[in-house]
Order: sequence, then C-alpha cells, then structure tokens
Amino acid sequence: MISLEDMEDMCSLTRAEIAQVAAHEHITEEAAVAEIERLMHQHGGPQALNAMLCEDIRAALHADNVAEARRLFALLRGFLAAHPEAVRGVE
Repeated sequence: MISLEDMEDMCSLTRAEIAQVAAHEHITEEAAVAEIERLMHQHGGPQALNAMLCEDIRAALHADNVAEARRLFALLRGFLAAHPEAVRGVE
C-alpha cells in the first residue's frame, strides 16, 4: 500500500502546499494530492491553485491574522517560483 509520504514525494507541490490545499478544500491530504495532480495537468489548473492560496491570504487578513497571512504569502511565493505557469494571465 502506498503511504501518504510516498504520495507527497510524487506530488508536484511541497508538503506544506499539500496541507494548505487540504485545509482550503476541507479534505484529507491524500485527497488533496489527487486534486493537486489533477489540477496541475489541467488547463488553468495551476492558476486555480494560485487563486486558492490568494483566497486563504485574504481570509487571514480579514481575520486580522497577520502571522498566518505572512506564512501563506511565503507559501505562495515558493509555489509561484516553482510553478511560474500558475501566474494569473499566463495560459
């Protein structure tokens, strides 16, 4: 049987990014890995992941949780550095 660690190692995103997608979508990390891989290979999918992270940053800011917003912004920067195709407007 394949473990969560094996799934994370095969995923296009980091473990922190996987955990954030799982939290955003209210799903397990295993389900998040499957969703991420589907999105990363779908037209407009990387931009959808970018949008998820931006939504989470906005929610943290609206909740006056600056520390969480900073953490998410760092996550977004790392995601965009590794996946420039995720920048909005790039298709």
